Order: sequence, then C-alpha cells, then structure tokens
Amino acid sequence: MSTVLANTEVLKKADVTITDRLSDSKAELSSSSIFVDEIPPLGAPRDPNSRKFWFSRWTRDPDSIATQPSVFDDPATLEIYRPPPQFENSHRFDPLARWTWREEQKIVRKIDLRIMLWTFIMFLSMDLDRSNISQANTDNFLQDLHMTTNDFNLGNTLYKTCFLIAELPSQMVSKRVGPDVWIPSQMVLWSLISLGQFWLKGRASFLAFRCILGLLQGGFIPDVILYLSYFYTTNELPLRLAWFWVSNYTSSILGAFLATGILRLRGTEGKSGWKWLFLLEGLVTLVVGLASFILMPPGPTQTKAWYRPKGWFTEREEVIMVNRVLRDDPSKSDMHNRQGLTFSKVLQVIKDWRMWPIYALGLTHMLPVTPPHTYLTLSLRTLGFSTTQSNLLTIPSTVLGILMLLLFCYLSEVIDSRVGAAVLMQFWALPLLAVLYTFDEHTSQWVYYAVVSILVSYPYIHPIQVAWASTNSYSVGTRTVSASIYNMFVQASAVIGANIYRADDAPLYRRGNRALIAIAVMNIVIYFLSYVFYRSINARRAKIWNAWTPKQRQEYLDTTKDEGNEKLNFRFAY
Repeated sequence: MSTVLANTEVLKKADVTITDRLSDSKAELSSSSIFVDEIPPLGAPRDPNSRKFWFSRWTRDPDSIATQPSVFDDPATLEIYRPPPQFENSHRFDPLARWTWREEQKIVRKIDLRIMLWTFIMFLSMDLDRSNISQANTDNFLQDLHMTTNDFNLGNTLYKTCFLIAELPSQMVSKRVGPDVWIPSQMVLWSLISLGQFWLKGRASFLAFRCILGLLQGGFIPDVILYLSYFYTTNELPLRLAWFWVSNYTSSILGAFLATGILRLRGTEGKSGWKWLFLLEGLVTLVVGLASFILMPPGPTQTKAWYRPKGWFTEREEVIMVNRVLRDDPSKSDMHNRQGLTFSKVLQVIKDWRMWPIYALGLTHMLPVTPPHTYLTLSLRTLGFSTTQSNLLTIPSTVLGILMLLLFCYLSEVIDSRVGAAVLMQFWALPLLAVLYTFDEHTSQWVYYAVVSILVSYPYIHPIQVAWASTNSYSVGTRTVSASIYNMFVQASAVIGANIYRADDAPLYRRGNRALIAIAVMNIVIYFLSYVFYRSINARRAKIWNAWTPKQRQEYLDTTKDEGNEKLNFRFAY
C-alpha cells in the first residue's frame, strides 16, 4: 500500500508544547499547553517490511492498543492534517483517542454486517439486471426478436458505451447529493427499465433499452467504492472489494438457477420465458433499491434517522471508526460527503500522468477473457446443449471463479504487490487460449466445455486494480474522479471485447482467439512496465526525502503547493 510518511518521533522533552513546536508554522492554535508526557501510548506500528500483517490478528493480544501512529501524533503536522470543521465527522475527531484490537475488530464486524453486506446485495441485484441477457439468449431471445449475434454485439456495445458515458457525471452527482441518496435512486430507475424489457418488440426497442439501462447503471460501482471508503481503512478495502465482487459470481449462480425455473414460464400468457425473466428480476431490484434509501446511512456518524432514532453505533464506536480511518488516510477529511467536484478538479485528475498506467491496464487487462465469458451460454447452445444444460453448466466455472477471486485478492495483500498478483490472470488465460485456438469442428463438445470453463474461471483481479487506483489517487476528490476514469476504461474494454468475436468467425472464433492471445502477451509487457514506472518514481522520491533533515521535511510540508500523490512523501503502490 502507498503511505504518507509522517514524522511521528516522540518529543523527548516533557516541557515542549504544541505552541512551541508550531512557532514557525502558519497555524494558529487556540489550545493551551499539552505536554508530551500526557499523551496516551500508541499501539505497535505496522512493520512496512512485513508481508504477514494481515495474519497477525491471530497472535496479537486483543486487549492491546490498536491505535496506529499517524501524522496526528506530531504537533507540527497535527494542524496541517486536522479535519476542517465542515467535515461531517469532525466532531468525533480526537488525536488522543485510543482503543484496543478487541474494540476495533468488534466494530469492523459490525460495519461488515451493516454496510458491507447490503452493498453486496445491491451489487448482486444490479448484476442480475445486467447479465440476465445471457440467460435470455438460451431461450431463443435473438430468434424471437428477429436479431443476429451482430445485433446482440451492437446492443452490448451500446450498453457499455452508455455505461461509460454516465460514469463521470454519475460520480459528480453522487458527490454532490451523497451516495446514500444517489445510489438508491439509480437502482429504482434502472429496475424500472430492466423490468420494462418485458415489452421488447424487436431490434430497435432492444437497442434503446440497452442504452437507457447503461446510462442509469453507469457510476454505480465507483459510487459504492467511494461509499465503502468512508468506513474502511486502506488495508481493509481490497479484501472487502474482493467480497463485493463475489456478488458478481453469486448473481451468476443465482441467475442460472432462477433462469432455469423462470424460463419454463415460456408460453404463459402467450409470452416468452425471457420476458418473464426480465420482469421478475427487475422487480427484485426495485425492492432492493427502495430498501436502500433506508439501509444506506450517509456516513459513520450519520446513522440516526426518524426511522432509526438510536442509530447503529454508540458515541464510542463513532470515535473509533472516524479516528482509525483518518489515522490510516488523513486525506479522507478533505471533502464533505455532500461537497461537489469542480470542473478544474476533474481536469486536474485527468491530467495526472502518474495514474495513466493503471488506466491503460483497465482498458486491456480483461480483454483476453471477456469474449469467451460473454459467449459462454451461446456457445454451449451452439454446441448442442439444451437451454437448461447451458445455464446449469455455467455454475462450476462460477464457483471456481469465486475461489480464484478471493485467493488472488488475499495474495495481493500477503505479497504486498498489485502487479505480482494481477499479472497472473494473463498467465492463466494465455495457455488456455492457445489450446482453444487449436480446436476444430471435430473437437468434442465436452472437451470444448472443459477448456472454456477453466478459462472463464480466471482469477478476477479487477478488485485489486480498483483498490490500486484508489490508493494511488490519495485524496477523496481525486479518488472520486480517478475511480470513474478507471471504470470508464474498463467499460471501453468491454465495448472492444464485445466485438472481437464476430458472426463470420463462428462457432470456433479462431480469428478472435488469435487476437486474444496477442493481447494477453501485450498485457504482460504493460504490467512489467507499470512495475518499473512506479518503482522508479518511489526510488527517486525516497532519495530526495531521505537526504533532507527533519527541519527541511517540515518546511516542505508547510510550504509546498504539491497536492495528493504529487507530494514527495507519498509512495505509490505497485
């Protein structure tokens, strides 16, 4: 993880006060003398060279101090990073607050149940609405609407393009009104469009509905990630995002079972089974969206409402939640959760060339596995499997995909390397694509199924890269925009991926698989160059920073105009 290297040396003279330390600072303190020997002790700091910190929770004393050292422990930097009054949680900020590991673990579990679990359910319902088109394909969806696979590709392209276009505007709306208001509003709106697909008549209505659905769903994922960052530390977020994306796979399993039953309604009221599929799953999302207005509090200290008069957390728990997150990342107090973004801020983030390697990987890293995954059910139908078989045969690869997702996200934390964990997906796909390329019309359908199933069980490293982009963005404002930009590149990747397999290349798609092999090789090179890029920047900054005296470092912090990841004491994750 990237860190802001703070000067946390304990003052040796007991009579040194905050006012004395800030004699050369521009900050004006109203506080009186707070002596160093009155400051409560801190917990043992995390060893930056350790790769097993996550597992240490099983060996540490649960009643020992968990409060980690931070910039708030040094009087000279306390006022530089002190949360401003307009920050919604500023009334719970206390640089002297201390708590135990037992208290922190209890609160994290409570956040997992109250916040994380519901975001999981929201994402699951979203995925039902955006991926049930695959199940619809097994029920003669294209034939009923008199469309070809190229029409299907065009629909996917328009959906992804509109999704992409809506990313940044959605984030700006969410930052202005709050994700707790905007996310449920999005869900209600797109659920109405999703269930409205019950009335599709042909190619034109199909394309129109895909466009509107993309516009309304765009921005949902980065909005939720920003919302989760209010509650979790930098070290906790990647693992939560891994579980967040498990809902993606869970929806695939649930969707396969639901489709198996719902598609049997074909002929009921003279309607196709896929019509009932869109209608019923859209109604599920509508219910989840309405419930989200109640189950998404604005922030850690804003859980009280007229329908929840006591809130979810005690005052003590709010103090711990706020201070542990700010100690981990002081930049999270930069903006109020109802504070909008300016155009100049957006432009500044776009121009940040240090983030470009991650954006480039967002565009290319999923391409080698996207077409085989998108066409899985359609390919199975082409190979002679029935509708029920095609849907149920996707379940084994989905289960394996969940295991791979969690394993590789945990791996990225243990080895503390984003590149090291993420590049393995390319090495997973490359040999399987090569085997797929050798298949011909005489290849057994079960052999084809086995290879494609293993291929689409790839380790889904997207959560690793989302957390990577969030970490390297540093501040709330830049994190908000960079998350959208990154996801825009991911959606652009999906647009490209939707057009690699073409109708004239069916059913084996040899030309498409040849392109996917080349892209996988290219991605390995990009990951290597990204590793060198961030490592070189960190080495250059460390050389300058370590050559300075403590006084020079403090003078830099007091006077620099550098912001966020531009600062010399910021280290990029790689």
